[in-house]
Amino acid sequence: MSDAIRAETVLIGDEQIQAYLARPLGPGPFPGVVVIHHLPGYDEATKEMVRRFAVNGYAAICPNLYWREAPDASPDDASAFVRGQGGIADEQIIRDVGTAVEALRALDNSNGKVGVIGHCSGGRQALLVATALPVDAAVDCYGAFALEPPPASSGLKMQPIKDRLGDLRCPVLGLFGDDDQFPAPAEVARLAEALQALGKSFEHHSYPGAGHAFFSVDRPSYRPQAAVDGWQRIFAFFGRHLEG
Repeated sequence: MSDAIRAETVLIGDEQIQAYLARPLGPGPFPGVVVIHHLPGYDEATKEMVRRFAVNGYAAICPNLYWREAPDASPDDASAFVRGQGGIADEQIIRDVGTAVEALRALDNSNGKVGVIGHCSGGRQALLVATALPVDAAVDCYGAFALEPPPASSGLKMQPIKDRLGDLRCPVLGLFGDDDQFPAPAEVARLAEALQALGKSFEHHSYPGAGHAFFSVDRPSYRPQAAVDGWQRIFAFFGRHLEG
């Protein structure tokens, strides 16, 4: 398989949402992945993940979820502004990710299947949109506050999504760190119990010695062994549910 890709900023949907799209060069058909950025925003680290998916045979897109609130700001400034506002409303997240899903399915070399993946706040949002959108697989990388609200000191206004979990439409892979506090291992265990009770498919793994953001190569939190194993699990999971 060729690893040649095309990567660029695009505008999607009727609202012309800014997004970063990377896709393999070739006839396909290729599956799609929506990458939901973390709270630090629509940044270079997330765009690198988009390109990684493209090199591995997926059309991948990351919508800028802060484009309305801070259209011309740097990722750091946009993140600070959005955090100061308490975050982005769940229904707005669902709409914008839905636009990204439609953009991938509309590509001329799409195989029609689309998954979602997110890290940190994006992990929670990947789980959220999988309860509301017709996606084929979802990956939650250390997403917190699915079952309980964030602490008041965080300033975030997001609400638990436990009442939505019965509407989950696809298999979910969860990747977590044993040393994380948000979500802590006890929260991950409760999430697994809740999804099992609802009869949902939830494959999850937690890494000893890893805390929050262990995939982030540009942070001290990076844990190479956990990240390498995590990427292998992600591609195996998406391979089962999105390819073919």
